[in-house]
Amino acid sequence: MSEHKAILKWSRGDSGFGYKEYPRGHKWEFPKSSQSLQASAAVDYLGDADATDPEEAFTAALASCHMLTFLAVASMSGFIVDTYEDEAIGKLEKGENGKPWLAKIEMRPKISFSGEKQPDEAAIEKLHEKAHHECFLANSVKTEITWV
Repeated sequence: MSEHKAILKWSRGDSGFGYKEYPRGHKWEFPKSSQSLQASAAVDYLGDADATDPEEAFTAALASCHMLTFLAVASMSGFIVDTYEDEAIGKLEKGENGKPWLAKIEMRPKISFSGEKQPDEAAIEKLHEKAHHECFLANSVKTEITWV
């Protein structure tokens, strides 16, 4: 159906290659949009606090996909969304195999609507459920995704 390309660039430079020596910083490039982003490991894994780590990016990508799908579902349902803000949190946990994994993403969307047709709490919940089931990324992972 479609392809989505990301280019990663990393270089050791003059650093040694012992576990605590080599740099974690690297660049993500997105050719379609000509955008780039400084990335690194999470601070807990010797990364740079000023760069985006993969766990943050994963959390943002899932929350973004949910939001975009929610907006589409709301629009097709006759609602007018004026603003949508989310402070999503990805939770790294130890898996059954003892390895860390991003087990849960909690989304905390704050949404404002306008227009004559206003959704009640039940309608908003249904919009979120439909968005979750339609979101391409949510359909691609085993991570638990919730919204409150």
